[in-house]
Amino acid sequence: MSATMRPSWPAVGSADGLERAQVRHNEQVDEAAQSYIDGIDPAHRPLFDRVHRLILTAHPEAVVVLSYQIPTYKVGRRRLYVGAWKHGVSVYGWPQGRAADFIARHPSLKTSKGTIRLRPEDAAGIEDDELLGLVRAALEA
Repeated sequence: MSATMRPSWPAVGSADGLERAQVRHNEQVDEAAQSYIDGIDPAHRPLFDRVHRLILTAHPEAVVVLSYQIPTYKVGRRRLYVGAWKHGVSVYGWPQGRAADFIARHPSLKTSKGTIRLRPEDAAGIEDDELLGLVRAALEA
């Protein structure tokens, strides 16, 4: 592991630390992305961590870098961008039409071409399997 990459471990005292540590054991996060993650507003960190965990569940080989000033999950040539904002978390980066099922079930979450905006209250009503489908739409060939 290079000096600019380090494993990302759960926050001390996190309720799901063991599960997250098991998912993250092969994960690589560059220093800039880790700094971004460490600086996420505590009100939105649980939602970001949930999306982060789901991405790494589907793709434990993903490398996390900072691109467009937000964490970017790289799997081969595919990219998924996850940013924390005032409203919650936004997810970007799937090819046109690949998230159609998710958007059909949750049309109010699509804010522009290729953007899903998740507020904590919206995400509470979405099952992990649905979010995993969104992740797979973006990162799988």
